[in-house]
Amino acid sequence: MEIMQVTGSLVCTQRVPGLDHSNLRVLRTPKGKLSVAVDPVGASPGNWVFTASGSAARFACGNPEVQTDLTIGGIIDFWEPDG
Repeated sequence: MEIMQVTGSLVCTQRVPGLDHSNLRVLRTPKGKLSVAVDPVGASPGNWVFTASGSAARFACGNPEVQTDLTIGGIIDFWEPDG
């Protein structure tokens, strides 16, 4: 798992069938690296979230048939990025 911040949504009208109608979010690590994740929890820009990656990401989104390797597992209510 990793902690990341949601920077925005990603809209794709053409997708492979394995992504269904999953919401996609652009995430940034505290060091600035960008990634895209499936969002089954409804995170908003600015939210800090924790993620599941690899094969665990498919199970975290609630449907192991979804083709993802990064899924938002939850929205963090309180966390200080500086420690």
